[in-house]
Amino acid sequence: MSQPADAARTVIMTVDDDPGVSRAVARDLRRRYGASYRIVRAESGESALEALRELKLRGDLVAVILADYRMPRMNGIEFLERAMDVHPESRRVLLTAYADTGAAIDAINVVDLDHYLLKPWDPPEEKLYPVVDDLLEAWKRSDHRPVPSTKVVGHRWSAGSSDVREFLARNQVPYRWYSCDEPEGRRLLAAAEEDGMRLPLVITPDGTPLVDPDPADLAAHVGLATTPAADFYDLVVIGGGPAGLGAAVYGASEGLRTVLVERSATGGQAGQSSRIENYLGFPDGVSGAQLTDRARRQATRFGAEILSAREVTGLDVGGAARVVRFDDGSQVAAHSVILATGVSYRRLTAPGCDELGGCGVYYGSSLTEAPACQGQDVYIVGGANSAGQAAMYLSRFAKQVTLLVRGPDLAASMSYYLIEQIRRVPNIAVRCGTVVEEAHGDGHLERLTLRETAGGTDVVDAQWLFVFIGAAPLTDWLDGTVLRDGRGFILAGPDLTADGRPPAGWELDRPPYHLETNVPGVFVAGDARAESAKRVASAVGEGAMAVMLVHRYLEQS
Repeated sequence: MSQPADAARTVIMTVDDDPGVSRAVARDLRRRYGASYRIVRAESGESALEALRELKLRGDLVAVILADYRMPRMNGIEFLERAMDVHPESRRVLLTAYADTGAAIDAINVVDLDHYLLKPWDPPEEKLYPVVDDLLEAWKRSDHRPVPSTKVVGHRWSAGSSDVREFLARNQVPYRWYSCDEPEGRRLLAAAEEDGMRLPLVITPDGTPLVDPDPADLAAHVGLATTPAADFYDLVVIGGGPAGLGAAVYGASEGLRTVLVERSATGGQAGQSSRIENYLGFPDGVSGAQLTDRARRQATRFGAEILSAREVTGLDVGGAARVVRFDDGSQVAAHSVILATGVSYRRLTAPGCDELGGCGVYYGSSLTEAPACQGQDVYIVGGANSAGQAAMYLSRFAKQVTLLVRGPDLAASMSYYLIEQIRRVPNIAVRCGTVVEEAHGDGHLERLTLRETAGGTDVVDAQWLFVFIGAAPLTDWLDGTVLRDGRGFILAGPDLTADGRPPAGWELDRPPYHLETNVPGVFVAGDARAESAKRVASAVGEGAMAVMLVHRYLEQS
């Protein structure tokens, strides 16, 4: 997949699980089109999707995708349907045997198929090249000129560089990465009149250099909306995880003027998941990034506004209005608010972890770092599903992945299906009853001191530590306005009336609705709610339910 930084050839991709057929298709394509196009071949739908996502992030274009129909785990139609989410502009061809022509015809409706080819296609001059020629001409007429991409110059062990890459990737902003130690990186630094002492350097598509930008400045320069288009809405959704995106989709689709406010990137913790396999409707699993991208596009299609990199600092009640305050002093008001702020991973308190944050110690998946783990030892702290999903993903790159679990086993906090998957992967080890006592390193993580709860310590070489320990709600800014429990989770509905009386200050002649807080018209959904299920499906469901209750509130106001 690698290519020189200045290469700009458009891609033709072929996908077939039969190595002989895959090589033959690539050979015939390369013979005819290799001088003008880059031919990329893959031998499974999963690996092809990985390649397509990599091409997308780099800003490369894919003109034509040829996929075999009969592939195990993910057939050609299923692959093309998912490929459309990544490169919707690509022309799509299905390779079929004569017996599969019925499926090919069905695919025309499912994935807007451009053509299907019967195997074998010999001679290619008669049966392959004329089809591809026509598709390439049609693709060119659609004016898919290369889109200038954002450039990031940084260092492997720069916390700021890691944060910027993660921010751009999770917000679906294509970018190219250049190490400051490599010639092209040094050329870009020189062009921006920077010496590399302050990193990262971000060069926006219009050529504007930004040195170590904060998220709001970066978002504004790469085309993400950061300012609301209006002063007043029917609904403000705070938080862009599954609950917030669910609320935005249902709110906007049902006619509410809706704006979603996200402090970092849509998707929340779920958006960082490499694979969600127990979400309804996705029997082959779905990545958090893919689910997030679909939900975000769905919300905007219905008319919801999405604001990125906006920190909410307060919530005020002004008559019938609910006023949301931002950290820059600005504000937006609405008839109703849904709090879907989610949770964040707790920090490791072991000595050395804070100093090495972003320099080998990462909270959450940090999927942009995964390829750099190639052939190395990786440690993951945590025993819940998020840690297990990260272990499965990183095991494809790392030499060895070790799960460090405080408890006696995984069964108490991890889904059974995921435990069974981990057991079948030879390069994943599980150390139960083990915690990190100290992190060591000069500028980046080099070693870990591990302590077993039964006693005894040992020191291991480690350059990568990913942490998934517990969840802390992001609700401190609500102090004094919305009631929370002792851990900071938001109380709502029956939890506010456990003694049969409404909460203090409640002035309505009805009790709070199921997801309504002690402030009428302010609802909570997802992980930030006290006693919530902490699952993607339940969060999406609560987001939809909260919108239903918003309608009920508005009808009676």
